[in-house]
Amino acid sequence: MDIVLSIMMLAAFALVLGAIVLFRRGQRKQPGLMIVLAIILLGNVAIWSLPNERGLAPKDASVTD
Repeated sequence: MDIVLSIMMLAAFALVLGAIVLFRRGQRKQPGLMIVLAIILLGNVAIWSLPNERGLAPKDASVTD
């Protein structure tokens, strides 16, 4: 699960950088959608990483032994 979250963070970073490049080239719609997707990815990472009231993150609670 840690690898998946790491890849999601890298993808969000790449989307933001790509959106900046496209925005500077004059496009508006595609960079906006890329920023929206990056925000969604970061939100998902936050949901899976932040601990709940018991102090467990969902990514840790979902692991079955």
